[in-house]
Amino acid sequence: MTQVDQAEVKPRLGRKRDHTRDPEILDAALDVLSESGYDGMTIDMVATRAKAGKATVYRRWSSKAELVLDAVACMKQGEIDLDDLPDTGTLRGDLVAMIRTPSIRDGERKLKVMAGIVSMIARSPELAAAAQEALVEPRARANRIFFRRAIDRGEIPADVDVEKLCIIGPALVSYNVLMLGRPVDRDLLVENIDKVILPAAGIRAEP
Repeated sequence: MTQVDQAEVKPRLGRKRDHTRDPEILDAALDVLSESGYDGMTIDMVATRAKAGKATVYRRWSSKAELVLDAVACMKQGEIDLDDLPDTGTLRGDLVAMIRTPSIRDGERKLKVMAGIVSMIARSPELAAAAQEALVEPRARANRIFFRRAIDRGEIPADVDVEKLCIIGPALVSYNVLMLGRPVDRDLLVENIDKVILPAAGIRAEP
C-alpha cells in the first residue's frame, strides 16, 4: 500500500466535544424541569433557555432522560460542608443557625425539581437514587449530626428515631410549597422547629 493509500484509510478524529457550556445547559434543564415537569419538558425548551443550539445539547446528551439524570446529579455540587456546621450547644440553636436566605431559595428550587421528576422516578431507579443523593441526603446528613449531638449532650432521649426526625422538617416544607403554594420564609421554618420538630424530639416548647 502506498503512502497515499495509507493516508486515505487513516481514520479521521472527530471534533472534540466542548463541555464548557455544560453547567449552563444543566442549570437551564433544572429550571425547565421545575417549571414544566419531566413529561412537559423538551430538549428544545432547554436549548432555548440555555441559548444553545439543539444539536449542541444532543451532542452531549442523547436523550432527555440522560440530561435530566445529569442535571439532578449536579445539584449535589455545593452541598452542605459537614466540617463547617454550626455548633451552638443546643439542638434548637443548631437547627435555627442553618436557616439562611440562600439555603431557603435553594431548598424551594430542589422541591420544585423533585416535583418535576415524580412521574419519572417510579420508572427509573437510577434517577430515584440520584434524586435521593442530591436533593434529600445533603440536609439529612447535617440533621443527623445535630440530633446525635443532642443525644450525646443528654438533651434528647437516646432512643429517638433520628431518621424520622430528619424527615419532619422537609415534609412540612414540601407540603407548604407543593400543595399550598406558599413561599417558605424564616418565620415558617422557625415555627416548624419550635412547634413540631423539637416536641417530636422530646423537647418541650418554652412557655
